[in-house]
Amino acid sequence: MFGCLVAGRLVQTGAVQLSGDKFVFNLPDYESVSHVVVFMLGTVPFPQGVGGAVYFSFPDPAVGQVWTLLGFITNDKPSAIFKISGLKAGEGGVNPFGMMAASPPVAQVGVSIEVLDQLAQQTPVSSAAVSTVDAFTQFTQKMLDSLYNFSASFAVSQSQMTPNPSETFIPASCILKWYQNFQRRMAQNPNFWKT
Repeated sequence: MFGCLVAGRLVQTGAVQLSGDKFVFNLPDYESVSHVVVFMLGTVPFPQGVGGAVYFSFPDPAVGQVWTLLGFITNDKPSAIFKISGLKAGEGGVNPFGMMAASPPVAQVGVSIEVLDQLAQQTPVSSAAVSTVDAFTQFTQKMLDSLYNFSASFAVSQSQMTPNPSETFIPASCILKWYQNFQRRMAQNPNFWKT
C-alpha cells in the first residue's frame, strides 16, 4: 500500500503492518538521511474520507522512541517529501503506534491511517517541511538582502557628505530600485540571468 524512499537507497515497499491501520518502515543508518519520501503505491487507495499521517521516530537513549508528525498523504496527495535531518532528540509527541512499535536501534517512518478531519486538525513539525524555493533562489535573495543592508549601513545625508574626489557616491534610491527590480525578475523567472 505504501512505499518509502531515501536517496541513494533502494525503494522500500515492505512496510511492517503493526495493526490494521498502522505501518512502519525501518531506516537503518538514519544519521546519514536528510530527506525521506513516503508515497502510495497506487495499488490500493485509501477508503473515502481517510488518509495517512506520516510520522518519524528515532531512538533516543534518554526517553526511547520519539515520534514526530511530519505530515500526511491522501488519495489527492499520494506522495510527500519530508526533511528529517533537522529533527532533534527529545522533540515529539505521543507514540501513535502504541506498545507494538518497540525501540529498535534504527529510526522508523510510520504511517497511521486516520480520518481526514483528524488529519486536518494535527500540526506537523515545521522543520520537516521541504522548502519550495530552490537553493539558488534562496542564495540570490540572501545576497540581495546582504548587499542592500551593507550599502544602507554607509548611508549619509547630503549635508553629512564630505567632498572626496577619489570616491563616487551612488544614491541609495538607485540601489533600492535595482534591488526591487531584481527581486521582481527572480520571482517571474529565476533563470532570467542566463539569457
